Amino acid sequence: MRAAVLLLMLPVFSLAAYAQMRTVVLPGKSQVVTLRLVFTTGSAQDPADKPGVAHLTASMLSDGGSKDMTYAQLVDAFFPMAAGVGSQVDHEMTTFFGATHIDNLDAYYKLFHAMLLEPGWREEDFQRLKDNAINALKVGLRGNNDEELGKEVLLSELYRGTPYGHYSGGTLSALQKITLNDVKEFYKQHYTQSNLIIGLAGGYPPEFLERVRKSFAILPLKTSAQVAAIHPPAIEHTRATIVEKNTRSVAYSFGFPLDVRRGDPDYPALLVAQSYLGQHRAGGRLFERIREARGLNYGDYAYIEYFPGGGFRMEAPPNVARTSQAFQIWIRPVEPPQAPFALRLAFYELDKLVKDGIPENDFERTRNYLSQYVNVLTKTKRAELGYAIDSLYYGIPNYNSYIKNALVKLTREQVNEAIRKHLRVDRVQIVAVSPKGGELKRQLVGAGPSPIAYNSPKPPEILAEDKIAGAFDLGLRPEDVIIVPLEKIFE
Repeated sequence: MRAAVLLLMLPVFSLAAYAQMRTVVLPGKSQVVTLRLVFTTGSAQDPADKPGVAHLTASMLSDGGSKDMTYAQLVDAFFPMAAGVGSQVDHEMTTFFGATHIDNLDAYYKLFHAMLLEPGWREEDFQRLKDNAINALKVGLRGNNDEELGKEVLLSELYRGTPYGHYSGGTLSALQKITLNDVKEFYKQHYTQSNLIIGLAGGYPPEFLERVRKSFAILPLKTSAQVAAIHPPAIEHTRATIVEKNTRSVAYSFGFPLDVRRGDPDYPALLVAQSYLGQHRAGGRLFERIREARGLNYGDYAYIEYFPGGGFRMEAPPNVARTSQAFQIWIRPVEPPQAPFALRLAFYELDKLVKDGIPENDFERTRNYLSQYVNVLTKTKRAELGYAIDSLYYGIPNYNSYIKNALVKLTREQVNEAIRKHLRVDRVQIVAVSPKGGELKRQLVGAGPSPIAYNSPKPPEILAEDKIAGAFDLGLRPEDVIIVPLEKIFE
């Protein structure tokens, strides 16, 4: 009798549960079906003493085996479908994504949901993925990617003491002590229906959405603990962290927390300011003055949202939404003799923007550019689906129409007012990845000047501007600059 009652109750429970799941669907005629499942949890909910648990948990699902199949067997099964499952972990979102031809949808989804809902939790997979995470941090980030390293150190400094105050990949010491039980417990606590957003796109059959919802109704209904409100500590005085590394060039990242995100009235205006100052991989004022006019480095870009992996991406990935963002400028990379001048020049250009605003012709050009660029950001179903999920998270309309409609109504005066309100050149955190940290500190403290020498003649107007920019006072005092050996970063 008891078993019969339970059997009668289960369907009612499941129907009530999955009917409340958040879904984002983009049905169409494409023969490729895209799946994108986002859990609104991530590294901000790592245990305080074990940063990296969220990252390892996602890896165990996307790169470990399921209950019934080893990881090697899954790879073999996916191979004839030319498919797989990927994952991405940020502070407040963990994403699992994949795509397959409609003909393979049943077989693909059987593997997909087994990986996420019936993990194998094998110790050998855990050790392999933990070693991968350690190598990615030690060899990949610290050893081979100065630009990304500088950016992550910057964000760790800006958010010190908050749930954002550590790198999503963890630290070396924490990764060493994380256990498989830690990962299982994180999965149990945070992989819940209330945290789940189901995203589907393409020509999937109508009943497929219900199939997915029913599958994930086995997750617990409970609401996991939410991320505490993010209150980055105030920057009382401009400061610098120099990561001393035996490297051939200097990589800069600098910025400050920004109390603007998608949906806020000033977001479109700051998007224009960002693009004018330094659109990623597409130029801008910083690029023109630092690289094109002077040939000092490779790239100079500005950001008002987190942009991971900028060294190998043309556009920012979706599903790294955050409740707190930061304004950042990247100067990457500069040969050591030109490095002090390059940083002062970047501050000089930012100061000009804050004081003078964006010129009218540049405002119109940048606004027109962005109204087209938003189409590039959502050019694939995978990206479009990701941005649609982010729009649900931020509580805004479709991102494409949100941006285009805002740009049409935007004025130059509104952009300049937002610049004056939110951007600044004082109370800034600077991070440099550089050889000879003591020498760079000496060159950055005080008002300069920082001289600059060129391999070829420059126009008189450039040389005249160099005298002004080279003497720009960064506002750094000796006590504001710390030098940290590379081995201590994310240790």
